[in-house]
Amino acid sequence: MKNIATLTQEAIALLKSLIETPSFSSEEDQTALLIENWFTQNNIPFERENNNIWAFNKNFDKNKPTILLNSHHDTVRPNKSYTKDPFKAIVEDGKLFGLGSNDAGGCLVSLIATFTHFYTSENLPYNIVVVASAEEESSGKNGLNSVLKHLPELECAIVGEPTLMQLAVAEKGLLVLDVKVNGTASHAAHNNPDNPIYNTLPVIEWFKNYQYEKISEVLGPVKMTVTQINAGKQHNVVPSECELVVDIRVNDCYNNTEILETVRASVAAEVNPRSMHLNASSIPVSHGLVQAGIALGRTTYGSPTLSDQSVLYCKSLKLGPGDSLRSHSADEFIYLNEIEEGIDLYIKILGDFFKNIK
Repeated sequence: MKNIATLTQEAIALLKSLIETPSFSSEEDQTALLIENWFTQNNIPFERENNNIWAFNKNFDKNKPTILLNSHHDTVRPNKSYTKDPFKAIVEDGKLFGLGSNDAGGCLVSLIATFTHFYTSENLPYNIVVVASAEEESSGKNGLNSVLKHLPELECAIVGEPTLMQLAVAEKGLLVLDVKVNGTASHAAHNNPDNPIYNTLPVIEWFKNYQYEKISEVLGPVKMTVTQINAGKQHNVVPSECELVVDIRVNDCYNNTEILETVRASVAAEVNPRSMHLNASSIPVSHGLVQAGIALGRTTYGSPTLSDQSVLYCKSLKLGPGDSLRSHSADEFIYLNEIEEGIDLYIKILGDFFKNIK
């Protein structure tokens, strides 16, 4: 087994290679090859489907529960404010710059190194599966959700996203609705009591004012926001319909189906969800993974951002090196010591979790 210092340096080298290899969502085939090379060089069998790579610990036992370690290797496109080459791994003042360095390359290589550390361990109380997933940034159909059918039932998961290695014990889900309010088309010069734009006003008011009763201790209330509106083509024609887009951030007290049912029962409009699978996620603070982190001085919080947790149906903890505020920013970076700390803490948290299982 390699020592942690060696694994850490190799993980940083892998991250530099990932940064210098473009991997926009659904275009991650070349970074997938880099991840394959890691497993090959460490004599770890792996599987691949599309651009997702996964591997199981050497002493996998189907009679034991399984924990998932997951992060993604796709990136968004660089924004126009970059002053450095987003595809060049630049180290300055202890910072590693480059697209995907913080979101979520640092998390990914740290989890892969952690998996490698435990790969040959014997008598673990859990199986471990690591998945380097694709299409997270686009919530694509060929991402982590497409891999789950190949995995055993998961008891819990660590999803690597930048949290400053604090414990995100819950994450809001996302429900995007296309809402259409109907009316009667007419000439603007004539009286029309069925103007769909006017009909839309009480619908907007409902989204603005309605409060879902259940408020999460860690995620707060459900938040609904009308973000787009569209109606009409000409100044002198009343249109036959008015369309809205509504962004709903769902807490862990509700699933997306419950939210949708309430909306449909409350507004006079056609309501169609763009997807239903991006549900809220959570893990009890009493869970052994969380308790292991707390014992190491980590704090808990609720995360407002979406990740691959949304497609999991097991208890999941969002945890990783880096800072969410740097994600998708110009001149994205991660501190090298954040990766060092991340690998060390991942290994300690998992080790203590396994040790305390009775």
